[in-house]
Amino acid sequence: MNLTTARSPFSVSSLSNGDDRKFSLGGCSSYDTDSVASRSSGVFSGYDTLDTPPSYDFYTNTEIFGRAKKSRPSLFQLHSNPQDDPSPPPLYEESSVDKQSPDEDEPTEPPPEPARFGWAQGVLIRCMLNIWGVILYLRLPWITAQAGIGLTWIIILVSSSITGITGLSTSAIATNGKVKGGGTYFLISRSLGPELGGSIGLIFAFANAVAVAMHTVGFAETVQVLMQESDVSMVDKLNDIRIIGVITVTCLLAISMAGMEWESKAQVLFFFVIMVSFASYIVGTIIPATPQKQAKGFFSYRADIFAANFVPGWRGPEGSFFGMFSIFFPSATGILAGANISGDLKDPNIAIPRGTMLAIFWTTVSYLIISATIGSCVLRDASGDINDTVSSLSGECLGVGCNYGWNFTDCMTNKTCPYGLSNYYQSMSLVSAFAPLISAGIFGATLSSALACLVSAPKVFQCLCKDKLYPGIGFFGKGYGKNNEPLRSYLLAYIIAICFILIAELNTIAPIISNFFLCSYALINFSCFHASITNSPGWRPTFRFYSKWLSLLGAVVSVIIMFLLTWWAALIAIGIVIFLLGYVLYKKPDVNWGSSMQASSYSMALSQCVGLNHVEDHIKNYRPQCLVLSGPPCMRPSLVDFISTFTKNQSLMICANVMPTGGPSPGAVDSAKISTHLKWLDKRRIKSFYHTVVADDLRVGVQMLLQSTGLGRMKPNVLVMGFKKNWRKAQPSNIENYIGILHDAFDLQYGLCVLRMKEGLDISRTMQAHVNLGFEISTEQALDTRSSTATTSPTIDTSLDPEELMATSQPTTAFQTRQGKKTIDVYWLSDDGGLTLLVPYLLTRKKRWGRCKVRLFVGGEAQQVDEQKQELKALISRFRLGFQDIQVLPDINGKPQSEHIKRFEDLIAPYRVSSVQKDGQEVDETTKDFSWMVSDEEMETFRAKSLRQIRLNEVIQDYSRDAALIIVTMPVGRRGACPSSLYMAWLEIVSRDLRPPVLLVRGNQENVLTMYCQ
Repeated sequence: MNLTTARSPFSVSSLSNGDDRKFSLGGCSSYDTDSVASRSSGVFSGYDTLDTPPSYDFYTNTEIFGRAKKSRPSLFQLHSNPQDDPSPPPLYEESSVDKQSPDEDEPTEPPPEPARFGWAQGVLIRCMLNIWGVILYLRLPWITAQAGIGLTWIIILVSSSITGITGLSTSAIATNGKVKGGGTYFLISRSLGPELGGSIGLIFAFANAVAVAMHTVGFAETVQVLMQESDVSMVDKLNDIRIIGVITVTCLLAISMAGMEWESKAQVLFFFVIMVSFASYIVGTIIPATPQKQAKGFFSYRADIFAANFVPGWRGPEGSFFGMFSIFFPSATGILAGANISGDLKDPNIAIPRGTMLAIFWTTVSYLIISATIGSCVLRDASGDINDTVSSLSGECLGVGCNYGWNFTDCMTNKTCPYGLSNYYQSMSLVSAFAPLISAGIFGATLSSALACLVSAPKVFQCLCKDKLYPGIGFFGKGYGKNNEPLRSYLLAYIIAICFILIAELNTIAPIISNFFLCSYALINFSCFHASITNSPGWRPTFRFYSKWLSLLGAVVSVIIMFLLTWWAALIAIGIVIFLLGYVLYKKPDVNWGSSMQASSYSMALSQCVGLNHVEDHIKNYRPQCLVLSGPPCMRPSLVDFISTFTKNQSLMICANVMPTGGPSPGAVDSAKISTHLKWLDKRRIKSFYHTVVADDLRVGVQMLLQSTGLGRMKPNVLVMGFKKNWRKAQPSNIENYIGILHDAFDLQYGLCVLRMKEGLDISRTMQAHVNLGFEISTEQALDTRSSTATTSPTIDTSLDPEELMATSQPTTAFQTRQGKKTIDVYWLSDDGGLTLLVPYLLTRKKRWGRCKVRLFVGGEAQQVDEQKQELKALISRFRLGFQDIQVLPDINGKPQSEHIKRFEDLIAPYRVSSVQKDGQEVDETTKDFSWMVSDEEMETFRAKSLRQIRLNEVIQDYSRDAALIIVTMPVGRRGACPSSLYMAWLEIVSRDLRPPVLLVRGNQENVLTMYCQ
């Protein structure tokens, strides 16, 4: 068997030296033959190829400017022999892009290189700046006063643990292959698939846009306080913050749109300012406090202050552990700032793990130090009045300040103290050696975090837009300049940020984004866990310091914290994820990223299939699992639609095609592509597998299918075929093969269904595409020219290639519409185990056939009609099929009309031979090998059975002219005794001249229905 005919045509590029050597294939376009790695000697033919050593070019999708991309020789080039196959199909080439020769116009200079950043500037500094945000300067002292130093450390460590675990998971995912732009969305979508990736991409981009508002409001608060101290005001406190915030975010937008290089330079400047402000703060904690600072609650390091501030001092509506946690946690969410610009990093696989983990470590240390130091130096409450000393006041003195000569009792009692950790957000400025440096640090931290988020949101959203998972967002994905900057996405993030800046309340904005970030972290951790647990060979991260169980813990803890923080916001976030997930599942975008969900589906399917090996078959669980000899499914849509009606979501369906060996045209080979036909089935919403085999003839191919199709217990038990309508015009060998397939199916204990429609099933003539020779007449003979009305198809553009033809052709069939209040007439004339009854029952469970009434006809004797009818009703009721209309036909065994007998004899006449005794000594040499011919003796032997088929057709004509479907028990011809032409004539005469579709059914004589519950 020559399997090379099943190869598909592919283009082949020229050699890197520009020498184009091609061969043509029978009118097809020319193909390059030298598709192996570059050589310098000799002219090679399409077969004269050499194995090549491993090369980077063979595995990459990108090309290096100025150097032709090498390609691996195909198996066809290495394996095939030109003497055995003088007309080879085109050679395989991995690259589908036509290469230009050096003589053609090509750019002489490489395209401009976009800015690329290393791990320090691109990830470490960016992450640290984003983590050191507004919370560090403006809320960490206040959180320390509320929760105490001890619980504040717990809040910091819990937050850092979550972000640390997420950082490990991010590092593992980021090092499992080349990372492109899109950051968090790219990592999750390529790991978990578009369903979860798309939803979290939208949420994460939105959360970053809101985070811009949070950091900008923090900056505006600081500026407003400085203005207040100088007795300057534009409108009032709230509106001043709004005005400053809008102006600030507009300036940040200008920096962002100027390009990544300017944005990166600004980040380095902000980092330097923050480090200077930290140094100023640490020095300030050591310098002895002045009376002015003492009046505001600062006394440098004191053990009793540390002890007083170590325990919680809850105040206000937010005064709780989770209230403080919800406000602090957004400050730890900057760990993905580096990953979010993955497309702008030199080596994301190294930069993301190293920069992210170091940023988490150093920022955690800084948070712990600042919390402990400021809690050891500053009181919770202070009046700021330099006259509030113990000597100047009489009466009771409250608080630790009394130990140092200060009495803040009045303001503490009245809760009017303007200073102290609990009241003064600018406490770090109070402690600092030079207060303006803290203000500069606040400016640097808030602006850098806002700038990082303003860059992250558009970058993530741009990648999401380019994947086209959701409608209406592609407009924002367009990039500009050498860095492919998403300017439209910048403007969208800017508008969202302004909307939240108008809230102008930091404590209100922070909890809003906490749940969105936690949801993102939960999915990142789950992505790492899921990719690890599926044991996919493609999961090979170079970052080894992760644990799948730690990732699972991080995912679970993130979800729990979401509900503990704000349960309603958690429900909203999860609801949005589920809604977006459902949308993508419904739309089924045409993407294939090799996600862990795909690996998990395979693992679960494999496990379930193996598990079925230990489950014994039971009649109650019997399902008709159909092997449909459809050829290319688009060629026989009626057959495919009908079988799908009762197998969809219920049992196995496999469409099978036998490709004959004999050098089919390239278009015919192309039409055998599995992916093409699966797309056709998916577009038609038919849940079926597709399988192709290459064989010398149809029968051999079907034998291969009958014996090998399926997996374990998931294998077919019913063979479905179309009726060979043109059998009288076909070669006798084709009839022999067709009937032989029926015998092969019975030999292998298959049930059998043959569908016949008046207009035929095959529409290949209409589509002017490849016809499977095993099903239709030979190419020398004309096809049946009778018009087809069962299937209607639009005008087909035959200029399209076969793949486009398959994708565009979706003909309408009678089985796609509701059948209404018609009847399904079942002629159960021979007991086959119940398959003849099960098929109509399954049909009536579907909406299209649900209103049809099943009428059951059985043969009987005139004297016992009532008794037989009652007996059959009892049997049907025990089967619980719900068939009420049962009719006994006493005249089924009567003699048919003479003209119908004459018509049958005329039908079989061309296949008759006289005076032939196949088992005797007198055998005509010309008929010895023609087993399809019918002798007089065989006609007489099978006369009663032939008359029964003729009479059955008469009965069906009388009772079932207006039925929606006729189901008839198929007669069985004994193999080796009944000539194939006679058997074919039986099938023809039973189903002849019937307007409704006719389904001939025969079970394998084993029960498929039971009246018992066990």
